[in-house]
Amino acid sequence: MKILGIDPGTVIIGYGIVESDQDVLSSVVYGVIKCRERLSLPDRLCHIYEELVKIIEQYKPEVAAIETPFVGDNIKSAFVIGKAQAVAILAASQRNIPIFEYSPASVKSHVAGYGASSKEQVQEMVKMLLNLDGVPEPCDAADALAVAICHSRELTLKEIVSRGQ
Repeated sequence: MKILGIDPGTVIIGYGIVESDQDVLSSVVYGVIKCRERLSLPDRLCHIYEELVKIIEQYKPEVAAIETPFVGDNIKSAFVIGKAQAVAILAASQRNIPIFEYSPASVKSHVAGYGASSKEQVQEMVKMLLNLDGVPEPCDAADALAVAICHSRELTLKEIVSRGQ
């Protein structure tokens, strides 16, 4: 199964596609979509949409996993990132790709085993789980791969639980 992971942002959005074959994971592609900061927010969102559509059409993922914004103290920032998240949801849903959303703590827990893991710990686990030579760069791409890995692990967990019933 090809899983598209997305780490939303309005200037840089990370993406990564992971191939999951039972419990074996491999990286298909990863990178970032960059927007010029001086572009208006609507123009940045349009650029993100167009680039995600190209990635979806080229690699044909079967599902999309998107990280939800962390609210914390900066609610305004979370709302803006939520707009980028909505654009990613739109790009996938218009192509009939099922969408799953995961909180940052859930991604960290599924990938590194602890919901408050550091960014560096998650990146090292992404490197190990995908058998990569180095930590994926930039960090937004590594985060997107982590979201895809999170979804793969969530599916495995649900399958194990369903077999036990």
